Amino acid sequence: MKNLNLLKFFGIIILSCFLLTNCNTKEKTKKTNLSEKIDVVEITTNIMDFNTLDTIKSGWHIFRYINNSAETHFFLLDKYPEGVTIENAEKEVAPVFQEGMYLINEGKPEEGFKEFQKLPEWFYNVVFTGGSGLVSPGKKSETTLYIEPGYYVIECYVKMANGVFHSSMGMVKQLIVEGKGKDSIQISPNAKITISSTNGIICNDTIKKGKQTFSVYFEDQKTYENFVGHDVNLVKIESDSIQKLENWMNWANPKGLINPSPEGFTFLGGVNDMPTGSTAYFTANLNEGTYALISEVPNPSTKNLLKIFTVSN
Repeated sequence: MKNLNLLKFFGIIILSCFLLTNCNTKEKTKKTNLSEKIDVVEITTNIMDFNTLDTIKSGWHIFRYINNSAETHFFLLDKYPEGVTIENAEKEVAPVFQEGMYLINEGKPEEGFKEFQKLPEWFYNVVFTGGSGLVSPGKKSETTLYIEPGYYVIECYVKMANGVFHSSMGMVKQLIVEGKGKDSIQISPNAKITISSTNGIICNDTIKKGKQTFSVYFEDQKTYENFVGHDVNLVKIESDSIQKLENWMNWANPKGLINPSPEGFTFLGGVNDMPTGSTAYFTANLNEGTYALISEVPNPSTKNLLKIFTVSN
């Protein structure tokens, strides 16, 4: 009987050690998973600026954009051809676009668009690789993107009240992407968006209240009349005039993409212009109300690039 009790005692000790070891293993696994979170790159705008890192690794990143300014902004990541820098853009691109915009504002659209023919050849090799959608003053957005190694310029070309592009006022910043970061991620979106020039914005999922993560797949891409491709901007609507929003989304319109942005619309981010086959993600906290997914192109509703939906309990 004594030996039996000893066996039971040692059995309990062994079982306890096994359970303790197993718990420790689970805890270690949990910590390992936590350490594999996606790196966050924070970009802050206070007035007409981008405050962020100078260098990041390639791979997947969450870009958290915080708009502390009094104007609506976005950020777009432009991947430049080898040998071209931000200095080239300031000398060869910004003046051309600004002069063209001045002519358009003066009621001379033909002369204004003719001015754009002066853009340097290298400009047409710039690859727009995503960024946030439009973000209203005091708001922030989170966009998850895959970034390849290279030389990038962060820009915003929303316009001031006098028609001057934000990029001409200092809203440009170089970003060097090098090394190797996270090559793969696992994200389970609440809603899946597909965007294309043929079918427009397609989202068949029910979009619910609370924190929502959207995936955006670019089935194709094209350059529209205003020199940009389609993108996805999330907007909360508290206005009866959707046409006002549509008109404002085209920067080539003298009153388009100009601050202050139209009343009754709050911009909550999204995914900016990306190449064919790209997938990105964005996250937003939604309350009850009416929202839209809209592209920054002329007359988006005629291109099926405007989708209105309602969020309720």
